[in-house]
Amino acid sequence: MPLDAYTDLADDALLAQYSKGDAAAARALTARLTPRVFGHAVRVLGDRSEAEDVAQDAMMRLWKVAPDWRMGEAKVSTWLYRVTANLCTDRLRRKRGVGLDEVDEPHDPSPSVTDQLQTRERMDALQAGLQTLPERQRQAVILRHIEGLANPEIAEILEISTEAVESLTARGKRALAQALAPAREKLGYEDDSI
Repeated sequence: MPLDAYTDLADDALLAQYSKGDAAAARALTARLTPRVFGHAVRVLGDRSEAEDVAQDAMMRLWKVAPDWRMGEAKVSTWLYRVTANLCTDRLRRKRGVGLDEVDEPHDPSPSVTDQLQTRERMDALQAGLQTLPERQRQAVILRHIEGLANPEIAEILEISTEAVESLTARGKRALAQALAPAREKLGYEDDSI
């Protein structure tokens, strides 16, 4: 079966197919979920190399639970975000002795092109701003405003109440806006859009 035949299948259906030995279903699910997991890990950790390790570890854990997956109990993506969040938290706890100034910024391997410069500066400022937030606020802001997840799903991932998600997100968004405010003009924003 060609990979594009799997695009309409839900994540849990693909996982079930994989557990029955369908390698193409695993490739389709990997192609669908890995970029999301990797993106989340990069934003939380601020390190592409560590994020790659986290994404690989999270996907390996998904493949290990595939035979025991119970359809309808949880969304595959929610489960995977929770695993990713926990793996990121573990890595951050191990690095606590390192100050934020000592952590390398993520390296952008793309060529430096003039029309990409402003976007890169904005992304760097956002990443630096995210790194100033407390861990739980950072995860809530990333999941809500960058990954686009709904509050109930975030609550399930972070294992907190929806009200706590709303509070974390609101405080994180305010703190992020405050952190980015001094750079508004440099980043090319004339109004209060950041």
